Amino acid sequence: MEAIKAKNKTFKKLGFTYLETAEIVVSLNTLLANYQVFYNKLRNFHWNIEGPDFFELHEEFEKEYNTVKVNIDIVAERIRVFGVKSNFTMKKTMELSKIKEQEKNLSALEMVREVMHDYEILHDSMLDGVNAALETGDVVTENMLTEFMTELEKRHWMFTSYLK
Repeated sequence: MEAIKAKNKTFKKLGFTYLETAEIVVSLNTLLANYQVFYNKLRNFHWNIEGPDFFELHEEFEKEYNTVKVNIDIVAERIRVFGVKSNFTMKKTMELSKIKEQEKNLSALEMVREVMHDYEILHDSMLDGVNAALETGDVVTENMLTEFMTELEKRHWMFTSYLK
């Protein structure tokens, strides 16, 4: 797509300037990093769950990481729409992510609590993206993130109910 000049503004992608999308891209990169660490954590929980809740949580963690895997791709492709490459190394991912790896062995309930904590981080990250998108008028990113938040809030409620 060629740049178009109008009223001293250079439009690069989808009618938005690079400057207008910078905050959106930054928030999406943070979400992408959070999702990647969360995905890895969920895989480890899935593999290492033990106890009477094994069968149920083994399946639930698999559902979670499959959803996250799809969302990772959607976020990375959305970043590409703005002409930016998501060239993430593990080092960069760990630096950007607010979700941290879990190195110690956890009980089933501790794993669920950890997922709940990470949901809060993901939700905040998504909300940052929604706010950046709304400020720019990017309804597509806003809609994408709102859909993610809707599913995340439902899963949060389900895991909350599980813990009671």
